[in-house]
Amino acid sequence: MADPLSNNWPAPAKLNRFLHIVGQRPDGYHLLQTVFQFLDYCDLLDFQLRTDGQVILQSPIEGVPTEKNLIFRAAKLLQSHSGSAMGVKISLEKKLPTGGGLGGGSSDAATVLVALNHLWGLDYSHRHLARLGLELGADVPVFINGKAVWAEGVGEQFQDIGLDEPWFCVIVPAVNVSTADIFSDRELTRNTSPITISDFIGGAGSNDCEALVAAKYPEIKTVIEWMKRYSDTHSGCIVRTRMTGTGACVFAGFETEQDAREVQLQIPSGQVAFVAKGLNQSPLLKRLDEEAGKTSG
Repeated sequence: MADPLSNNWPAPAKLNRFLHIVGQRPDGYHLLQTVFQFLDYCDLLDFQLRTDGQVILQSPIEGVPTEKNLIFRAAKLLQSHSGSAMGVKISLEKKLPTGGGLGGGSSDAATVLVALNHLWGLDYSHRHLARLGLELGADVPVFINGKAVWAEGVGEQFQDIGLDEPWFCVIVPAVNVSTADIFSDRELTRNTSPITISDFIGGAGSNDCEALVAAKYPEIKTVIEWMKRYSDTHSGCIVRTRMTGTGACVFAGFETEQDAREVQLQIPSGQVAFVAKGLNQSPLLKRLDEEAGKTSG
């Protein structure tokens, strides 16, 4: 008989506060510098444990075969790695857009690994899960770590960083940007000079993908230009307009929620936007602490 549901495990969005490409390895992987910060805007996953070893994805994503879905792959990877006889049925409430640069797929995978590690009683450390998560994608360890980080290498070398926690207005253009297409484009800048954490804190940093993406996707260029006009001149703006990751989402940061919502109310007709709080600790870690408290209690 299946165990009761464990509901509403969060898989938060991330923003790249900047993204530089400082080189390329012989194997083709790009060398990056970036800062990841979380948002209190999340996909939600429900887990129903099974004793028959089956992994069932209740909420498939349109156009993504189950065997390629990162949620399914993460569960199967953990099951195979641990030798666990347990199974699970997973349901997803999808809020983060696909191809938006908010890390939805990687975040979902990280939440699966963290939640099932707890629910299956495996007791792997976060460091162990992060090494496992790297098999699914370079960003997955960041979501498992659950702290705002300065990241380098292909994104897998990171250290915690203390950031301001603005309120962000994030516009979601109706465009799905392929990360693979952007990183394989010959026009992409790949030789930006490295900066330091002190440089970033002092205001340095941009997104090396932004100009190329704007040239390839006029809809995103329009959003960037609009956001710069209406956000960067706002008295409450503390993080100027930038695209996150390889796009498509565009954000600006503000001192207060009211400041961010003032900009959200002005977005052009037909555009979609949301307001969310920047977080230096992932909601996933908070949920895990709550679950651990229930167990110890």
